[in-house]
Amino acid sequence: MKFLRFLFSAFYLLSICQILTAQSVQTQVSNAVLKVYDDELRQNPDNFNVLFRRAFHFYGQNQYNRALADIDRAIQLIPAKDSDLLMQAYSLRANIYLMTDKPQLALPDLDKASQLDPSSYTLLYQKANTEFLLGNYTAAKEDYKALQRRHNRSLEALIGQARVAVKENNLGLANELVDEAVAMYPSSSEAYTRRASVRRMLGNNVGAVDDLVMAIAVDKDNKKALRDIVEMSHVDYNAVITSLSSAINQAPDNGLYTYLRASIAQAHYNYLPALTDYQTLIDRHGISNAGVYASMAECYYNLCQYTKALDCVNRAIGAGADNAPYYIIRARIHRALGNYNVALESAQLAHQKKPHLNSALIEEAYCDISLEKFSDASNLLGEAALNAPADPLLPLVRGWLLSGKLHMEVEGKNFLTQAADLTDYPQSINSLRGFALQAMNDNEQARQWLENGLLQTADIDGRAHYLAACLYAQLGDIDSAFEMMRIALQQGYASLYDWKYSDLANLNVAPLRSDNRFSQLLSANAHLFE
Repeated sequence: MKFLRFLFSAFYLLSICQILTAQSVQTQVSNAVLKVYDDELRQNPDNFNVLFRRAFHFYGQNQYNRALADIDRAIQLIPAKDSDLLMQAYSLRANIYLMTDKPQLALPDLDKASQLDPSSYTLLYQKANTEFLLGNYTAAKEDYKALQRRHNRSLEALIGQARVAVKENNLGLANELVDEAVAMYPSSSEAYTRRASVRRMLGNNVGAVDDLVMAIAVDKDNKKALRDIVEMSHVDYNAVITSLSSAINQAPDNGLYTYLRASIAQAHYNYLPALTDYQTLIDRHGISNAGVYASMAECYYNLCQYTKALDCVNRAIGAGADNAPYYIIRARIHRALGNYNVALESAQLAHQKKPHLNSALIEEAYCDISLEKFSDASNLLGEAALNAPADPLLPLVRGWLLSGKLHMEVEGKNFLTQAADLTDYPQSINSLRGFALQAMNDNEQARQWLENGLLQTADIDGRAHYLAACLYAQLGDIDSAFEMMRIALQQGYASLYDWKYSDLANLNVAPLRSDNRFSQLLSANAHLFE
């Protein structure tokens, strides 16, 4: 999420003040409209027109339960002769069911709406998509073909039939259909993004990324293509980098491709290639904004090149007033240098500039831990947890602090238990559940969690195996920890700071650092850091 936020902020800058003002105005208008509807329904509770309009209003506000209550009542009251309104009502209820993950309830309403308006292209397309979602591939295929009969250049019909062909294992037909769609609309970014989705279903990740890159070439403002490329980098990093590299070779003057490759490499802990691309943006494309320098600072920090990191972050801070996040980076750098009071000042300044910036609170807490102000750190982590109740890291570190540093074992165990139980995906490595269990001395369950998590994790950048090395090290299984370290480095996990210096709670490999194998592994993988 941090990476996505950064990526889009670099290209689409908006004023926070303007957003808040617009939201306030929208809320006032919404409340006024609802008051009118409420007044009318008090006078006539059976006014189906008002019930329909209020349901539509609630739907637009994502208040699906309230929308459903109104539209259910409206459908009961709308006369059969008012077929147009009834069709709209069934369509709205179908959309509510779809938005609440109940496609099996949406389909009958889409059938009724389509019967009331058999000429509607939109209803037929929605019905076909719902049938596909429910696995009714034969019915979906017939409806997609019906779409094509209504509009022989229907992009939706071709892509829909291609998706069905994949499910029916007719891969040759699927490829023919998506190629026909792009040939029909070679200047449409949507054609490329849709072919990309089918190519992903076919397992052709390189082809899918090529299509997403083409979508951006056709429409540089295609945010969906950007999001999909980023999402795919978490599934097949090599395919994304290969495709972007090819695009850069073919269009070296397009700085967006270079920026994307740099940002994705950085997000996957490959800091040296990211730095090369960021420097290219500065030297070749003349792009030297605060975001680029801040990214370079983070890369240099992770490579333990603190002088260069400070130079870059100071450039970022000096580039404009909206620089609170950059003070957090500077705090981390000074903390790594042992300048704990200077680090704390930077973190506090970030918090002053943006009081709602949770990462500033967290960095303040980490600075206080370095200064051995453990009680202050615990309070800050508690405040941060109120803003991010789903983040298991915060109760984990707080529980570790209370138990290990403040000798408040009962309170500490409560927070560690909270961290262990917080996630909806307990077997995910990123849930950190095993670290909470280890901190409570439940080593056997921690080990079992780790072994199960590794089996279920596709580790494309070494992060999962880095965490495994940390936990095995904390469990005292040094040989297993070094095997995890070897794999993590092989997969490209290049945060030298994490390997050599990170000491946060029990989320580190500190027990390995005095062993000769540690320096040998780092030396053997020096190409990641130098």
